[in-house]
Amino acid sequence: MSFANTLSEKFSDWRAAVSEVEIDQLDWENPGSWPSVVKVFILVAVLGLCLVLGYSFFTQSQVDQLKSAQAKEELLKTEFKQKAFEAANLDALRKQMDEMEQIFGALVSQLPSDTEVPGLLEDITATGVDNGLEFQSIELQPELAQEFYIELPINIDVTGSYHDLGAFVSGISGLPRIVTLHNFEILPIEERPGVMAMKILAKTYRYKDEGEQ
Repeated sequence: MSFANTLSEKFSDWRAAVSEVEIDQLDWENPGSWPSVVKVFILVAVLGLCLVLGYSFFTQSQVDQLKSAQAKEELLKTEFKQKAFEAANLDALRKQMDEMEQIFGALVSQLPSDTEVPGLLEDITATGVDNGLEFQSIELQPELAQEFYIELPINIDVTGSYHDLGAFVSGISGLPRIVTLHNFEILPIEERPGVMAMKILAKTYRYKDEGEQ
């Protein structure tokens, strides 16, 4: 017979014995005279109540703290794995950072400074002339300040054949400085068959210096 079965039978015997005791026959002023089975039953009941209250007020909070500590442990393990991965790949990350700095430096070098704008205008003009275009006008517009850089708009008005205009646009994209082209407007010139007029907005850029930022 198992211990659980034995304990269950004993508890059943105690409950049956207690049920046979008349409550009004107990001497409440002299608990020592109560039957042993009643004393044992009350002792077990008080012990059970103490266990329930102890769990509710003490053990439960400790269990909650344990669960919180376990969750924090898992988080720390994840952070440790991430940092261990980064430490193991630190050299590779540094190499990537150096490469990114080199690329960034190359891009920055393509942004003209104020003193280079006249040279840029000369390059645009030379590109157009080399492709057989006639310049009606090329005008530098007021600067437009953005968050981290300055836009330098340039209005360009040229005439030439459709093929020459295409070659000019391709040549602009091949300049050593960053130049973007916007707002194309191409119209035929009636009195000059085969010749077209193109108006275009070119934009180049420069970084804001510390004073401007």
